[in-house]
This record gives sequence, structure tokens and C-alpha cells, in this order.
Amino acid sequence: MAEAVGAGQAERWQGLTPQFDAQARWLLLGSFPGVASLKSQQYYGHPRNQFWRLLGDVFGLPLIVAAYEDRLRLLRQQRIALWDVIQETEREGSLDSNIRDPLHSDLGGLLARLPHLETIGFNGGTAARLGMRQLAALGESRWRVLALPSSSPAYTMAYDDKLKAWQSLRQSPP
Repeated sequence: MAEAVGAGQAERWQGLTPQFDAQARWLLLGSFPGVASLKSQQYYGHPRNQFWRLLGDVFGLPLIVAAYEDRLRLLRQQRIALWDVIQETEREGSLDSNIRDPLHSDLGGLLARLPHLETIGFNGGTAARLGMRQLAALGESRWRVLALPSSSPAYTMAYDDKLKAWQSLRQSPP
């Protein structure tokens, strides 16, 4: 976990490690964890983030009531992997708009370890924009790629509308 650079300055943060099993069929990529997630060392650790509720509703899993390690276990069982498109950055607060000097994650390295991957879902606009650039640089297009509305509480779309978009994760790839 990062320490403060100085009072009133942005902190340099290190992201979380990818959570996956080589059998994963889905990869969900966020932009970069918020402060609550970084401090707890848990993906989507802010209590108002709707990620666990959305994913639980999409896949019929009790993620919202499960302990964190159980959530990760349930995702692995369902062949769902998690990571972020940014591995390290400077940021004051949790908003993506405050990200400065990002170091991108080795998305190509992770994708090489996921031979059964079918779908990549980007959680929010920043993740989609940066992640699609990374995919384009790899020159690969064998996966179904979805830009999903952000699960962040800062993105104020109604839950039912978010869920409708996230339901596309369950559709079969073309």
C-alpha cells in the first residue's frame, strides 16, 4: 500500500494483484481501485460500490453477503477473473478524473495465461477507453469486448439500468 507523498499532494498508489484461474471465461477490468479498496486490499471495497451486487445478480451468486475471500472463491468457481487496466498511478482521492501518470497493467501477459477466455468486460468508461487501447496495441480481437456502465457510486445511473447492461455478460459470444 502507498504512503502519502506529502500534505495536499497526490499519492502514488500500487494496484491490486489480478484474481484469476487459468480456466476463466470472463475477465472484468476496472480502471484503478479507489482509496477504500486500496486500504482494505479488496476489489470494490467501498460499501456503496455496486460491483458485487451487480455481478451477484447477473450470475446468481450470493456475493453481496459473502466474505471477501468467499467472493473471490465464488468468482473462480464461475470462471470469472478480476483486474484493473492501471497497475500504478498518482491520484488524490478515488475519482478516475484525478488519475495522473498511470502505469498500465500487463494486460497482454494476463491474457496469455487465460486460454479459455471468451469475454472481457470493462467496468466504466475510463477502463474501457484505456483497456481498448491496450487490446488494440496487442493486435488481438478474439474476445467479445463489452464496455459496461461503472459500478462506482460516482456514476449515478439507476441500478436497474446498470444491471440491464451488465446482463450482457451472460450472453453467449458471437
